[in-house]
Amino acid sequence: MIELYNSGAYLINGKEIIKDETDAAAKLSQCGISVSKEQAKEGTISHGIIAAHNKNNDIQNLTLRFDSLTSHDITYVGIIQTARASGMDKFPMPYVLTNCHNSLCAVGGTINQDDHVFALSAAQKYGGIYVPPHLAVIHSYNREMMAGCGKMILGSDSHTRYGALGTMAVGEGGGELAKQLVGRTYDMQAPAVVGIYLEGEVTKGVGPQDVALAIIGATFNNGYVKNKVMEFVGPGIAKLSIDFRNGIDVMTTETACWSSIWQTDGLVKTYLNDRGRIGDYKELKPASAAYYDGFIKIDLSKIQPCIALPFHPSNVYTISDLQKNAKDILAKTEEENKGTGLNLNLGVKYRNGGVWAEQAIIAGCSGGIFENIMAAADIMKDTSIGSGNFTMSVYPESQPTFLELVKNGAVQTFMKAGVLVREAFCGPCFGAGDTPANNELSVRHVTRNFMNREGSKPNDGQISSVALMDARSIAATAINGGKITAATELNVKYGKYKFFFDKSIYDKRVYNGTGKPQNETELVFGPNIKDWPKMPPLPENLLLKVVSFITDPVTTTDELIPSGETSSYRSNPLKLAEFTLSRKDPDYVKRAKEVQAIGIKNESADLHGLTQIENSRKENEEFIIVFEKIKKNFPNSVQFGIGSAIFARKPGDGSAREQAASCQRVLGASANLALEYATKRYRSNLINWGILPFIITDESIFNLDSFIFFPGIKTAIQEKKETITGFVLGDTVKELTAALGILTDAERQILIDGCLINYYAK
Repeated sequence: MIELYNSGAYLINGKEIIKDETDAAAKLSQCGISVSKEQAKEGTISHGIIAAHNKNNDIQNLTLRFDSLTSHDITYVGIIQTARASGMDKFPMPYVLTNCHNSLCAVGGTINQDDHVFALSAAQKYGGIYVPPHLAVIHSYNREMMAGCGKMILGSDSHTRYGALGTMAVGEGGGELAKQLVGRTYDMQAPAVVGIYLEGEVTKGVGPQDVALAIIGATFNNGYVKNKVMEFVGPGIAKLSIDFRNGIDVMTTETACWSSIWQTDGLVKTYLNDRGRIGDYKELKPASAAYYDGFIKIDLSKIQPCIALPFHPSNVYTISDLQKNAKDILAKTEEENKGTGLNLNLGVKYRNGGVWAEQAIIAGCSGGIFENIMAAADIMKDTSIGSGNFTMSVYPESQPTFLELVKNGAVQTFMKAGVLVREAFCGPCFGAGDTPANNELSVRHVTRNFMNREGSKPNDGQISSVALMDARSIAATAINGGKITAATELNVKYGKYKFFFDKSIYDKRVYNGTGKPQNETELVFGPNIKDWPKMPPLPENLLLKVVSFITDPVTTTDELIPSGETSSYRSNPLKLAEFTLSRKDPDYVKRAKEVQAIGIKNESADLHGLTQIENSRKENEEFIIVFEKIKKNFPNSVQFGIGSAIFARKPGDGSAREQAASCQRVLGASANLALEYATKRYRSNLINWGILPFIITDESIFNLDSFIFFPGIKTAIQEKKETITGFVLGDTVKELTAALGILTDAERQILIDGCLINYYAK
């Protein structure tokens, strides 16, 4: 079904695969091809697009400028505030501001709608594109109106993926967008490119989420495509509709890849032409000889309906396997999640020979796609979900899609079946819409099912278990009363529906001021919109106190800064910071603030200054003891800064939102200590907020509340040292070897200056 190659591979004329083995040259010769591996690497679609956007002559060390940017209403205020503080006077490229996350404007009083008003005023003042609430989710609008063959788009949402339309799209933290807004570049080493070769044709009842989950299950845990480009090629693509391709593509984020791109064809041309953008089409395909650093071969005909059980999209089983081995699989899932401290009690979901869910959702940029919804409607025609506890909602991806569903009768089909059809909204993906009851199992065609999403608050004893499935199998489950059912078990006649895109919906409501900034426009600030607090620069010597010690295999951004109800405070750095790690380590904020208070009172941080603090407080006494150790062991380093740090084995899986890092910084964090970072985007967020992204190999020599001293840290960064020595100040002084990984010169200076805003202010 899915084969991962142990080496790279050559793709010849888009069809023949030659593994990179000792006889590869001979096989190439037999094909009449004489090309070096380096030359063949330039034959990928990815190489051509990246090279066209690289602003220097070094293809290995990239400095990229994007064609357009996009953000939603959880991220755009902070980005614009950062860019304003960094000297921005206009948007230098198209910048789309959508309102699809914080669009429930009853939450938090007026503050969500205040953000929307701010965004419109910013689009007018700086020359941007404003998409009003409920009109479209962020990625649907960008697919429909912004993506084009050979383009690159940068978005402050991790699922920024438009590869199926020939666009290399990247989800990053807000700092990277702010750089683009002030005319700077996105800097990174050239990513490896993995070929994803599709052949065969999916069987009836199998949908894009099934294909995506199968790929995620095969690649996430082994890191096969981590921080790489997934390039989709092969004859199987022609058998997939554009909606189907988009549905697979948006989920590539969950493999931990950097970006994605697909070869294009006449179907892409038709898609763009129907949206009045035929000029954005061009054929993209690999050269006659293209070399891929890794290769995955997928037979679409062998993909079966899948389910991703809690709490990660990579926890994938076929529905058939779940049905056959439900007790064992559910018990295994419970065991894997014992670290939550809760009994998931998934075993009770198995009864009467099946696994039962209480809720079903089809929504957003992955599930709310036209063809997904139409297939679900075909399954549910003349049926009912009943009047029991089982509920179902459908959220179309955009108003143009909603209009088509009304016109062709799908909305009527759902309503008559007892299904609620709602507005374009991303809430079900992160816990702001259709939150299940405690201990319910919800099956969803959305992008994620992490522990701290969809309303779960494990520390409060509230847990909703979410499983990911394709819209087709969700509909099959719904008509079966909530019993998990694969769509392939049904004999359904699926219709072929043409989508008639009505652009006038956007023409009448979207404000497009691209290239037309109105400098005289005043920004409209609601009471919750606050400027970033000042961040201190990096001192020459740094004392860290470890205020959170997390030993989970992976720590997600939803655990670092929860989604859901916290979203209303995304425009208020101080208030939002109060939620940092609240569902994973509820004492973190208190500990971090104690360290921050000491640091503020003692900016010079020498022993003499500390003795002026009241010695009665335990934390002050603790610091004074540590300072005495520094004075004794490092007499030349008695002046230093103080900051907090968290340790997590693999932090940063999940969302691109920068608040996972900025909230730590607002509370005085100076470093993260990790065995590795789950994503490039989280590490970039740390750097842009002046947080040292330390990589260590031995977590056993320190623990919660440990003090770690880094003498000469600033000089070490300036001198580009590969490893940096710290000292754990316990009963004895122990050396800790740390590294910062690959840093550009600009990133080094950002860390030294204390954050991106400080860097630009200089």
